[in-house]
Amino acid sequence: MKILVIDDHALVREGLCQVLKGLEDQVEVLQAGTCTLGFAIAQDHSDIDVVLLDYHLPDMTGLVALEIFGMRHPELPVIMLSGSANMQIVRHVLQAGASGFVTKSGLSDELLLAVRQVLDGGEYLPPDYVEPAPLSLQDDNSRSGLTQKQELVLRELLDGRSNREIAHTLALSEETVKTHVASILRHFDVQNRTQAVVAAARSGYSARPHPAASSRL
Repeated sequence: MKILVIDDHALVREGLCQVLKGLEDQVEVLQAGTCTLGFAIAQDHSDIDVVLLDYHLPDMTGLVALEIFGMRHPELPVIMLSGSANMQIVRHVLQAGASGFVTKSGLSDELLLAVRQVLDGGEYLPPDYVEPAPLSLQDDNSRSGLTQKQELVLRELLDGRSNREIAHTLALSEETVKTHVASILRHFDVQNRTQAVVAAARSGYSARPHPAASSRL
């Protein structure tokens, strides 16, 4: 069995290696401190069985790395690791294609259980995870974490419009649009508009017609 561990903390990687030895006698654990190195290792080792990927990494978020793994190695299962069990993060990574989510504060037995379930073709969810109800523009915006104005801007981003076009369509200043876009990036924990569109699409948002913004803003 071969497992790739991607985490920027050497002590965490070593700790995970020790825990993973409990899976079976012959376990080879490959380590990477960055996503870039992890991609290179995955490219050189086509026989990797599963990847343990930290959510917070120095060169990119785990969510972006998950997207890249999905494109380059669609058959390779990835289990996301995080220091917190934020349900919004859990939802995003699962919707992005992760096979499981484990908090670093969990017990070793939980990690082993997660790896075994994923290797058996299943999915591992945190014990307290609750599947959210589908959200739409008309739903209570406090549940989605975006204001109504931010959701309107997000719909325009999904349509591929520039800040200037969004400002014209929604009768806003470009500075106001920039502020909303920045809030959207923080909401999805991404670095740019393209990543925000990918995350939003996987969270159930779609570019669809909406009433004229002047009646809403």
